[in-house]
Amino acid sequence: MKYLTVDFGSTYTKLTAIDTEQGEVLGTASAFTTIETDVMEGFRNGMQKLEKKIGTFEYDRLLCCSSAAGGLKMVALGLVPELTAKAAKMAASSAGAKVVKTYSFEISQAEQEEIYEINPDLVLLCGGTDGGNKDVILANAKRLCQIKRNFSIIAAGNKTASYELAEIFKTTDKECVITENVMPQFNVININPAKQKIKDLFISRIIEAKGLTTVQKMSGYDIIPTPLAVLTGCELLSKGTGRDEGIGDLMAVDLGGATTDIYSMAKGDPTIAEVITKGLPEPYSKRTVEGDLGMRYSLTAMADEINMEVFSDELEIDQEKIEKWIKTCAAKPSTLPSNEEEAKIEQGLARNAVKVAVERHSGYFEPAFTPMGQVFTLTGKDLSDVPYVVGIGGSIINSSNPKRILSGAEKNASKDPMFAKPKSPNYMLDKKYIFASMGLLSTFEPKLALSIMKKEITKI
Repeated sequence: MKYLTVDFGSTYTKLTAIDTEQGEVLGTASAFTTIETDVMEGFRNGMQKLEKKIGTFEYDRLLCCSSAAGGLKMVALGLVPELTAKAAKMAASSAGAKVVKTYSFEISQAEQEEIYEINPDLVLLCGGTDGGNKDVILANAKRLCQIKRNFSIIAAGNKTASYELAEIFKTTDKECVITENVMPQFNVININPAKQKIKDLFISRIIEAKGLTTVQKMSGYDIIPTPLAVLTGCELLSKGTGRDEGIGDLMAVDLGGATTDIYSMAKGDPTIAEVITKGLPEPYSKRTVEGDLGMRYSLTAMADEINMEVFSDELEIDQEKIEKWIKTCAAKPSTLPSNEEEAKIEQGLARNAVKVAVERHSGYFEPAFTPMGQVFTLTGKDLSDVPYVVGIGGSIINSSNPKRILSGAEKNASKDPMFAKPKSPNYMLDKKYIFASMGLLSTFEPKLALSIMKKEITKI
């Protein structure tokens, strides 16, 4: 059996040829994604490059994923920021969506206008435990229906409000789906039904919007969001199959031109004594996406997170040169470093993007005082003992010093003692960018996908 996997990315379309008899990747190739004209053009260009490397390749199965044109853009609405709003964001992120904004309580007119400007593909509407508050989710449903944009709505809130929600949705021409509550009881998470509905809507609606209808017909299998494919690959590498062991807990860092995605495969239980956990329970397989941390399309926003004076001193490069490089890359995303100094700036920016993204993903400790003395609270996952950090994405893979970039994920006890980041991880690299490919392959050949990842994703 021969497989061809294709990842239609925002910038590049990446192809991977796999032979099950040989049990290996025969070759990979990439070409610019041609979303503005016809994605098939980029696919054909990539196929030509692939066959120049490995010869004529006739595949038995074509498996595809996509984040083209920015991927699946979503906003999430909930009742309380730390509870249903967070659960909504968790469900959307785990389904492979790019969560642009999360809202809590009843949305205001200004927030309605903001959603209009965001123009999302999907809106995940949550709020209230089953039998609890239903006023907020009903009010928000009415306000979403008033927004003159063609987004779909998935309602995953208080089941007591389902009848009224169905009546409200009858007044709109938007596609609306009602599913199980993401938080049916206080501090109980139920994100899988919403995750499946997001995937279904991606297949039924987004494929056509992104021009992937022809590819869907060629494949005969569902095209899924790329981050969902990567998440599946990460989970397989971590857990393994029923008979074949994975490598255990890991963190994966996917640094792209528009976003930085962080994946953690770990329970995240506290690693130190005298800790009280706060907030919602975290899933073993967790993904977060940072839309303001990218190496090109969101480079200006990322630069705002950096103290430029300190950054300039660290690199021993004039601040003006750094700012000039950022402006050049933001204006022309195809810009690549042409000398050692530019490469050093690029590497420094990449490391900072990783640092900030991992801090947002990881849990954090805070001191708390009780009658028995000082203790600490932990909000989120404690990733201190995670043994592996895996680098994904062109900015890491193509760097002359990927380990330096990935070191941004590591805990610095003197500078960021409260973040529960990995303390002393081993660094690994997905040199051929096969995580998404193996996530797709695992649907049919999980044992082979695991074997290939163990061989191809190596320590640095």
